[in-house]
Amino acid sequence: MDSQPSSSGRSSTVGRTSSFSVADSGGQTLSSVLNNPHAGKLEASWGGWWSVAPPEFAPLTSTKATSDLARSDFQSYVSSISDSYHRFEEIRNHTTKEQALDVDSIGEALVACLREVPALYFKEDFALEDGGTFRAACPFNDVSENIMLQEKLSHYLDVVELHLVKEISLRSNSFFEAQGQLEDLNVKIVEGCHRIRDLKETIRLVDTDLVDSARQIQELNATRTNLLALQHKLKLILSVNQALSALKLLVASAECAGALDIIDDLQHLLDGDQLTGLHCFRHLRDHVVASVDSINSILSAEFMRASIHDAGDKDAVILLKAKARASYSLNGEDVGVKLDEEESTNFRDRLLPLIIGLLRTAKLPIVLRNYRDALTADMKTAIKTAVAELLPVLVGQPPESDMGTERTMDADGGGLSLASKLRSLSSGSIVQLLAAIFKIVQAHLVRAAEVKKAIEWVMCNLDGHYAADSVAAAIALGAMAAESSHESNGQVPSLPANASLRSTSKSLSSQGKGSDAPSPSNLSKNFRADVLRENAEAVFAACDAAHGRWAKLLGVRALLHPKLRLQEFLSIYNITQEFITATEKIGGRLGYSIRGTLQSQAKSFLDFQHESRMTKIRAVLDQETWVEVDVPDEFQAIAFSLFDSESKDNAESNMAESISREGSQVAETGSRGSLEQIDSSGTTAVNAAQGKAEVTERKNSDAVTSSQSKSSNTKERGKNATQTLEYGGVSYHMVNCGLILLKMLSEYIDMNHLLPALSLEVFHRVAEILKFFNTRTCQLVLGAGAMQVSGLKSITSKHLALASQVISFTYAIIPELKQILFLKVPEPRKSLLLSEFDRVAQDYKVHRDEIHTKLVQIMRERLLVHLRGLPQIVESWNRPEDADLQPSQFAKSLTKEVGFLQRVLSRTLHEVDVQAIFRQVVVVFHSQISEAFSRLEISTPQAKDRLHRDVTHILGCIRSLPCDNSNNSVTPNWGQLDEFLAQRFGAESS
Repeated sequence: MDSQPSSSGRSSTVGRTSSFSVADSGGQTLSSVLNNPHAGKLEASWGGWWSVAPPEFAPLTSTKATSDLARSDFQSYVSSISDSYHRFEEIRNHTTKEQALDVDSIGEALVACLREVPALYFKEDFALEDGGTFRAACPFNDVSENIMLQEKLSHYLDVVELHLVKEISLRSNSFFEAQGQLEDLNVKIVEGCHRIRDLKETIRLVDTDLVDSARQIQELNATRTNLLALQHKLKLILSVNQALSALKLLVASAECAGALDIIDDLQHLLDGDQLTGLHCFRHLRDHVVASVDSINSILSAEFMRASIHDAGDKDAVILLKAKARASYSLNGEDVGVKLDEEESTNFRDRLLPLIIGLLRTAKLPIVLRNYRDALTADMKTAIKTAVAELLPVLVGQPPESDMGTERTMDADGGGLSLASKLRSLSSGSIVQLLAAIFKIVQAHLVRAAEVKKAIEWVMCNLDGHYAADSVAAAIALGAMAAESSHESNGQVPSLPANASLRSTSKSLSSQGKGSDAPSPSNLSKNFRADVLRENAEAVFAACDAAHGRWAKLLGVRALLHPKLRLQEFLSIYNITQEFITATEKIGGRLGYSIRGTLQSQAKSFLDFQHESRMTKIRAVLDQETWVEVDVPDEFQAIAFSLFDSESKDNAESNMAESISREGSQVAETGSRGSLEQIDSSGTTAVNAAQGKAEVTERKNSDAVTSSQSKSSNTKERGKNATQTLEYGGVSYHMVNCGLILLKMLSEYIDMNHLLPALSLEVFHRVAEILKFFNTRTCQLVLGAGAMQVSGLKSITSKHLALASQVISFTYAIIPELKQILFLKVPEPRKSLLLSEFDRVAQDYKVHRDEIHTKLVQIMRERLLVHLRGLPQIVESWNRPEDADLQPSQFAKSLTKEVGFLQRVLSRTLHEVDVQAIFRQVVVVFHSQISEAFSRLEISTPQAKDRLHRDVTHILGCIRSLPCDNSNNSVTPNWGQLDEFLAQRFGAESS
């Protein structure tokens, strides 16, 4: 049955190498031998092979060593088997040749047939009834050709038959071999069927006697197991139905904790395989998800109600009190915005179950994000409502001060936009509006801070609390739910398997190791960090929203605030600064936007005030007639309060006492915590702002702020005035522009004290106005510009002396001014600013010296004028002696002018400056007069006497001038003229 056809069998046999043994030839099957058509030759071959007696092999014995064997040692064996081997080779070669001829000749007959018979007869569509085919196959014209054609066709037929027979004969071996194998296979199949029938009978007997009873026992046991499983399934179905019913009732009654426990159990069943295949529960997962969503909605709504909406009543109370007073008065009781200890504890206990429930569903971060948006929107709405309700009341108030703005509106502000109404408010009204908004923002931020504190307490500080284990388990459960939600790419998260609150709390201490996934402790830490981050972001967002609305209110009035007076702007600035400080302490971050807005408006205020003062001082200088004015007492008070150290300390202490008295809550606010600090900061801000403003107002209320002529200033000042301004024990004669500059410097110092953030800008502005005052004064006096702009006919020594006094006073106060301004300047910038102020002081000193030099130059010019007429006077000296013993007109005129200059400078300038000026005048007189007299030709005694009288008269005038006796001589103001006198007229005359 396993044998192959004879042709293939022969091929495989012939193809083997000669190394195969004789036993390999037995591989042919018996059926192939019997059905072989060459049976005679095959039997002869096999019979001849086996008929040869096998040789008897004698054991090979050799006395040589194995390594010494040679081919000759096997010669006897080879000779004994040579005949049998040669016969074997002949039989094998003969069989191989026959098989090769048979294989090679297969198919050649058909090829020869195709060569001998035309291809026309082998076409598939060959049909003699077709006319064309018939004419091509039978092309005959007569009978003889027809006979030849028939013979040719008969020949073609014989050729085809011959070659077909040959091909059949070549393939007969394989055919018979296959036939034999099929017969053998049929026999074996029949035997196999008999064996199968016997086996079936045996098995039937075994089943009947042994297996049936055992199988029946097994089937009964399986039935019992199935019934028990069915009973368990039915109980499970009953419990799930009861759980669903209880879940609906709990969700409907908002019992979220119990509902979440049931959801944990149902989720545990869903994540396992106990409900697999139960068609009745195919929608159970959807029911669970819907219930979780409902619980999240309930918890979220309750959380929002407790955190935001319950605080809305305080807004109405604040607005009601503000409207009832027509302003946010500093008197009366304030609305309490801080929760006491009991209220805070109750509030935390109220939030605790809500937070635990949201933690278990991993929705607390999302709810906190929604809470942040809701808190921000509620903050904006509350501020908008406060502005809308208070504006009509505040707009109807009469203005407290004239801000220089037009109010084109009716009593109730109707017909104007919101921005126009805000712009129409006075500074006091806008402060009252900001104070009310401040109080409302406090109420919301206190509530938000309590929520933040409660969540931090729940997440971090529950050690020893009865709910500590529940919170820890809820955090772990929420962390795993959040992780599974993250892994499912945003799909609806399902509570993790085996993750009920009870099981989680028990399994926290027995967590396995070796897993590649994040550990539960790390998940809990990350989840807790997310919650705390969102919690902090919510409060900061609320503060940021309040900052934005406050900055928007300031921005609407951005064009008005720079035009306010310092006290008015300071009240707005201080309440805004208090608002920023209070909200930043709660939010935990800096409010860069509102700080930028406030700093921008403060800088705009400073720029406007500086520009207005620059314009004013320019106008005052252009109108200045450089006439001495009396100094009112208030200017003397300004000088003492600003630049006298003791007076300055007293003024600052008085300001601090006034602010403390009128706004006593400032100190308390600074010493409390963030929640306590903002409880009264709204009122404190107003108190502090108005207290500072009132102190500043009282301090500078009577100061002169306009440039007027000398006569009008003198009339207004009246009795309370002195002729000089005292500073540092030195008296200074002042003109109008000097007093105006002093007033402006005091205002800059006030801005430096009250707006410390702008101290650097104030410093630069002070330096700029000092530079301008010095430069413009130099142009007007030394440059004689006052003759064009002020209508002066000339610049006299009196003008120069007064200008020197103003410049000297300013130069004297610059060091103290620098020290005061440096108190608020940052330390790294002081070195640069110090050099700038030193340059300004040096410019003033140079200017003063140039004025003194100008005075000396004036006397030199007058001397030269007199000296040019001296030759004509000397010619008259040669006339006969007359009775006139007086000095010449030259000497009298010269000494008269010197005396006038001495009187002017002595009444105006300081003694040191007068001495310095006349020291130079004396030197000029000595050198110029002595040189001029030495060039004179004196020939007569009369002329010599007159020269002696003139020199003596001039020397008397020189010796009477102020002298610092720098040359340590006995004679005051000794010089070249004295030497000339001694040389001409002898020592006695000198």
